[in-house]
Amino acid sequence: MTYENENTLHKYMASKGEEAFHNRYEEAIENIKSEFGRRYTMIIDDENVESLETFVHTSPIDTRIVLGNFPSGTAKHTKNAIKAAKKAFESWGKTDYNKRIELCRNAVGIMIRRKFELAAWISYENGKNRYEAIGDVDEAIDFIRYYSEEMEKNNGFSVQTKSAYPNEKSKSVMKPYGVWGVISPFNFPIAILVGMSIGALITGNTIILKPSSDAPIIGYKFAEIMKEAGLPAGVLNFIIGSGSKIGKALVDSKDVAGIVFTGSREIGYKITKEFSKVKPRLVIAELGGKNPVIVTESADLDKAIEGILKAAFGYSGQKCSACSRIYVQKSIKDKFVERLVERTKNLSIGNPLESNTFIGPLINSNAYKDYQKYTELAFRDGNVVIGGSIKKDGDFKYGYYVEPTIIDNLPKNHRLFREELFMPILCVADYDEFDEVLGLCNQSDYGLTAGLYSNKKQEVKRFLDNIEAGVVYVNRGISATTGAMVGCQPFGGWKHSGTTGKGAGGAYYLTQFMREQSQTCVV
Repeated sequence: MTYENENTLHKYMASKGEEAFHNRYEEAIENIKSEFGRRYTMIIDDENVESLETFVHTSPIDTRIVLGNFPSGTAKHTKNAIKAAKKAFESWGKTDYNKRIELCRNAVGIMIRRKFELAAWISYENGKNRYEAIGDVDEAIDFIRYYSEEMEKNNGFSVQTKSAYPNEKSKSVMKPYGVWGVISPFNFPIAILVGMSIGALITGNTIILKPSSDAPIIGYKFAEIMKEAGLPAGVLNFIIGSGSKIGKALVDSKDVAGIVFTGSREIGYKITKEFSKVKPRLVIAELGGKNPVIVTESADLDKAIEGILKAAFGYSGQKCSACSRIYVQKSIKDKFVERLVERTKNLSIGNPLESNTFIGPLINSNAYKDYQKYTELAFRDGNVVIGGSIKKDGDFKYGYYVEPTIIDNLPKNHRLFREELFMPILCVADYDEFDEVLGLCNQSDYGLTAGLYSNKKQEVKRFLDNIEAGVVYVNRGISATTGAMVGCQPFGGWKHSGTTGKGAGGAYYLTQFMREQSQTCVV
């Protein structure tokens, strides 16, 4: 099979099927309402498991909407899940990789059939508009297809090696480690969750899957899909609840071989430190970014403005790859900022279920409070040229809606230039010389994504040769720093943005979940 990206919206648009796209999404929005308020369970060894403690899961669109009721898992639940995963590994780890591929491709078929239903849940759960939500599902499908093809192309990562002596035959075989903890974030509740889970599963490992408590329904749906696809009991165990309780139980268990995590630097570092206390073990982590964009005096300003707007304010800036700081050549800065502000005024803020909405709500009350804290700093220390306020008129008061915000005249070492904010706040500064701006970009502890707009070949070369980031883009109009496509732009960070330097959706990702065994037989 030849891998290609799912890219649903593009395909509908190319075939002049935009109306059909909207109809299918809106039909799905209506259909899932019958499940609102449902009581969910954890899934351990293929059994539905409840807990004495529960929590109510509401929508950030409107907190009056109860999406479901969930159990709060405990350390005991986690230990039971690890036990089930360890037992299942005895057979799953030895299952022929072609059978694992077949099962994963079964899951793809189910996900394609349920694509719009899953997108509708994403919109309600984490506030993505329909375009971002369908893109999230597409990326999940892409991960499964791509990793299936990588396993197939590499013969399960088994390689015939040279013979040391005439009477010997040798080969290198990559084998799974065992049980993995998978801890996923709210912002890509199916794409990242599926990418990490399939990375572990298709290589023969078993998993304990813990989704974000802000987006647990999609994780549950994925567990259901994998069961329908034929995944044996105990291979995927679904736990929901407090990260401190479940995460600690995963980290403390000597039976967990590895953890794959996407989230904050602070939690990622804590996991890495504590996990190594038992013995040297693997942590594959993506830990955020503070992603810069350079706009030079030779740049196509129309392209730069569009790319920066989408990168900074798409999904309300709640992406680890979001552009949060831009450096504009001094001679064009005033003109550029003026035009950027005018375009920002036209961005629609509202209910993400509406077709014309670009910016939906923040994920929860903590993010809402943080936005207010950061904008207070911005008003105090800089010049807020647009935005800076929460939206609380009408139905806005029931969700977590805020304005896209652009800040000028902050000191270049200000905390808003240094810290990952995870919200629609963009800081602007000027620069004189290109070497100076490269230094400003690279001063950050993070190194996830970066962008450049320039029509000078020597600047492009210097940028590509010197920028310290794992994913970089030049003159990209569809987005300055976001929108990596599986199989096209492997997604992983440098410095404090990641632990392994190998990107998801790339050629080196799967081997992280396996260990090499050299096999020699005398013939």
